[in-house]
Amino acid sequence: MDEGWDDRADVVVVGFGAAGACAAIEASGDVLVLDRFTGGGATAVSGGVVYAGGGTAIQRAAGVCDTPEAMFDYLRQEVGDAVSEATLRRFCAESPAMIDWLGRQGVPFHPSLCPYKTSYPNNEHYLYQSGSEGAWPFRSLAVPAARGHRAYGRGTSGRVLAAALNAAAVRSGARVLPQTAVRDLVTDASGRVVGVQCVSLAAAPGRVRRAHALLYRYATKPGLYAPALARRLGRRIAALERAHGRPLRIAATRGVILAAGGFVADRAMMREHAPAFRGGLPLGTLGDDGSGIRLGVAAGGATARLDTVSAWRFLNPPSALLSGILVNRAGQRFVDESSYGAAIGGRMITEHGGRAWLLIDDAVLRSARRQLRTETLWFQRLQARYLLGAGRLRGSLPAVAARAGIDPAGLRATLDAYNAPGPDQLGKHPDLVRPLVEEPYSLIDCSSRPRVAYPCPMLTLGGLVVSEATGAVLTPDGLPVEGLYAAGRSAVGICSNSYVSGLSLADCVFAGRRAGGAV
Repeated sequence: MDEGWDDRADVVVVGFGAAGACAAIEASGDVLVLDRFTGGGATAVSGGVVYAGGGTAIQRAAGVCDTPEAMFDYLRQEVGDAVSEATLRRFCAESPAMIDWLGRQGVPFHPSLCPYKTSYPNNEHYLYQSGSEGAWPFRSLAVPAARGHRAYGRGTSGRVLAAALNAAAVRSGARVLPQTAVRDLVTDASGRVVGVQCVSLAAAPGRVRRAHALLYRYATKPGLYAPALARRLGRRIAALERAHGRPLRIAATRGVILAAGGFVADRAMMREHAPAFRGGLPLGTLGDDGSGIRLGVAAGGATARLDTVSAWRFLNPPSALLSGILVNRAGQRFVDESSYGAAIGGRMITEHGGRAWLLIDDAVLRSARRQLRTETLWFQRLQARYLLGAGRLRGSLPAVAARAGIDPAGLRATLDAYNAPGPDQLGKHPDLVRPLVEEPYSLIDCSSRPRVAYPCPMLTLGGLVVSEATGAVLTPDGLPVEGLYAAGRSAVGICSNSYVSGLSLADCVFAGRRAGGAV
């Protein structure tokens, strides 16, 4: 190639998860996608849920009534000022068309509505209320609707979503170069991003590429559930890249799009920006190492909300557990138990030192056990069996309080208030409130400390500051870094204030398409 370039494209996309794939589909001209591994990113290990509403075809087929205004009313409370009102309104207004667009790319959805509150539906249901739509205070301010569109596939169906989008990007004409890690951005004298400097295994022996792919596969699963194993395998992957990687300089004549994920897998960045959330289960892959964010910063980009982390503490399924009361060490409730798991986990960690216990009575315990087979997937079943077994203390109220280290007087006062007639003090829906009077009581430890059977998954939500019109990376002065764009968890977006299931993937689609269309 001329001018010292090994390859040239109109647009270079860094990362091949949902954001990168959507950007590649929408970008015109010669598009080259680079991925350090084999594509899919965190999307492929996610639940495959896209948060969409306003009257999507799937909602209508399921008999769910929704409008863009109702969707906006709810999301405005979750999104806060992460994006402007105009951008959020556009996101909501375009939501039905987004689901149609995903369908045209080959992503399958199904209008099977989940009839009970759950953190993730079983294989019979693919549309559900995936956030805090029915919880207080949202229920009083916005009409609840099922907006969690789960890609149609058994188990956690992120792999279905990722495979469809990756295939659609290839059909659109994008070239894909896997096992290629971008190390630096190349800029010209004016500071415009004109290319990337990579290390690639494309020319490495087949046995090396196969070993690299296999190590990544195991670092992702079971490594997703065993971070120490993932880190060990990551070191072996890095050694292969050092020994066999070939440097490549690739020109990007129109621009570079960073879609390389967040930084939950980078312990140094977590210590620096979100120390309170250390020790949780990193919800991502080895690719969520902050490299995309660091590349943007090195080119002059600004960052925001790097201290915003979503920590999940789901109390259900089984749905019967939502009738319990979640308390802190003082025995006091602090949240509507039907709130989304990230709302519970965030408050538990930031306001209560990561400690909380769920109080239930024997009637709730029996109901929860009956629901184990009907409401759970395998990983939820393992978690629920732990909570209803080894993670539970059982006895009289004073006895379980003493054993858990909870103030017994505070717990008794909280229980008496919960059992009293009238509306729930924290606004929990009346259908989920039932007096806890049948002894013996059980206290379930829901604290966030690391446990294999009941981990506290976490993902980062902040990133590079981008133009809400184009996705261009902005400097601290608000000026665009010429030739550079970002999307997904490498950038600030719709979900960067508060996360509910499907909102990150929806933002990846929204922001990825935006950047691809603008570059």
